[in-house]
Amino acid sequence: MFNLIALVPLFPLIGFIINGFFGKKLSKGLSGAIATLSVLASFIVSLIIFIQLKETTGKPQIIVNLFSWINSDTLQIPFEFLIDPLSTWFLLIITGIGFLIHLYSIGYMKEDEGFSRFFTYLNLFVFFMLLLVLGNNYLIMFVGWEGVGLCSYLLIGFWFKNTAYNNAARKAFVMNRIGDLGFLLGIILIFITFGSISFNDIFLRAGTVPTSVITSIALLLFIGAIGKSAQIPLYTWLPDAMAGPTPVSALIHAATMVTAGIYMIVRSNVFYSISEVASETVAIVGVITALFAATIGLFQNDIKKILAYSTVSQLGLMFLGLGVGAYSSAVFHVTTHAFFKALLFLGAGSVIHAMGGEQDIRKMGGLNGKIKITFITMLIGTIAISGLPPFSGFFSKDEILAHTYEHSKLLWLLGMFASMLTAFYMFRLLFLTFFGKFRGTHDQANHLHESPSSMTIPLIILAILSVVGGLIGLPEFWNASNWMHHHLEHIIIRKNPSILSHETEWMLMALAVAAALSVFYFTYLLFIKNKVLPVNKEEEMKPWQRLIYNKYYIDEIYDMVIRKPLDLISSVFFKFIDLRLVDGTVNAIGNSVKSIGSLVRLIQTGNIGFYLMTMAMGVVFIILLTFLIK
Repeated sequence: MFNLIALVPLFPLIGFIINGFFGKKLSKGLSGAIATLSVLASFIVSLIIFIQLKETTGKPQIIVNLFSWINSDTLQIPFEFLIDPLSTWFLLIITGIGFLIHLYSIGYMKEDEGFSRFFTYLNLFVFFMLLLVLGNNYLIMFVGWEGVGLCSYLLIGFWFKNTAYNNAARKAFVMNRIGDLGFLLGIILIFITFGSISFNDIFLRAGTVPTSVITSIALLLFIGAIGKSAQIPLYTWLPDAMAGPTPVSALIHAATMVTAGIYMIVRSNVFYSISEVASETVAIVGVITALFAATIGLFQNDIKKILAYSTVSQLGLMFLGLGVGAYSSAVFHVTTHAFFKALLFLGAGSVIHAMGGEQDIRKMGGLNGKIKITFITMLIGTIAISGLPPFSGFFSKDEILAHTYEHSKLLWLLGMFASMLTAFYMFRLLFLTFFGKFRGTHDQANHLHESPSSMTIPLIILAILSVVGGLIGLPEFWNASNWMHHHLEHIIIRKNPSILSHETEWMLMALAVAAALSVFYFTYLLFIKNKVLPVNKEEEMKPWQRLIYNKYYIDEIYDMVIRKPLDLISSVFFKFIDLRLVDGTVNAIGNSVKSIGSLVRLIQTGNIGFYLMTMAMGVVFIILLTFLIK
């Protein structure tokens, strides 16, 4: 039965090939059905394998060798898939959420002229992400890693006639290449150190290697995760990725690309368990990113960009969990985040669909009575991401914060504050979008309507998952069995048993709930009772508000410090090295040949007497030259 694993990535690949070659000849309904059903088939096979693996006794790990990939005297790399609790769980997330996003996209993209091309890219995206989590060595992981980077470029710049969208796609591609270089150097160092890049070979011998080498490997791998999962300083591509269609945002943020960095570090947790320096670095970068991105979200008005900065912040919390050794808690939050973030993005897409393409929440309001299903589902997603019980986000976020408190009170305090900011900007989004008076145009008011069932059914399913998803990780001090911890217990190398008393855990949970409720009440007073609206002009903002609204001018700083100097160097290189030296040398040679040819051609007079005299002079010259040499 485990040999069926090859079908999991194969189905989306087949969907990609069919739509890629024949999509324009197929009807939109058939094209969308092929793409969607291919991911559904992958989910069904993944579920079968997941259930069978759970029934396996002992340490469940199956390696399926498909073929010999690279074979030389010094390097043997088989193309193998690893079936274990971590990979099978991510398969369910990718294919399950991916299927719902595909289904949603049928309704969302039905009027787009690039319908089949969109589903072609979407299937390829899922294929590469499945390859990333299934590979039994770092090279297969890297192929999937680069593949999702390529697909993100194609999907972010899907509407390629818009120059701004193309720039956003290019930005994502370039910034990911920076992180990918670190990941690639890490793989090279792994091979130099261990002579192998297969997981089992490496992890079994990691304890015999000097800690300094392990730290170098872990930090290089983390650079890759910083790029792919949008952490400081390589986070700026992700908010700009909103240029793509909304289902793309949901797929990137919830089920695929940005979770790749989390998966890679959990898979490599043996390195971070050995290196305290690397672990602390992960935790510090994570909490700074969580806090930094959350503050930016406070004053954003684009509904998708608010959610984008929310993703950056939530990923920061996940990395905080990884840094303090709470690996299963981070995977738990990846799971719940996939539920409510996919829900929120798809809900935002439904709002944009109803508003005729409008994304500015300042021009919305009063939509709760017009698009009721979208409103209810987004309300559930907002409660879940804000960390209010009993919804899923409460359990996963609280678990990370509890482990952080155990590790460092300062990091816990910063994580708590980031969570409070999350609750503020998410309820701000909800209140300004769905409550109060409608602030759009008359035409938009007439256009308001609920989305078709192909869009609302995924919203309902994701809303249900956002409510009940926390059941897989109930706190053990509730005398409950934490299913997620037990599921991943054979994957996690460092297992730090909690030393917190039940009283402390209850206190932390109560503080988290009280903080979230207080923020909710403050936001309610601000935007519902007092009916405060965001200012329409930047000039009306206070200086500190303008600083945050402009995202701390990080893009402008990068532009001034990095892009413009590189442009200047490129310009100098082009003008002096390329034009004058390279082109000048080539042109000089050509001009010399041309000048010599112009002189030599004068010999061709057509006078036979002249030719005979020249020949005679040549013979005399050769005889004299021979005589002189002797």
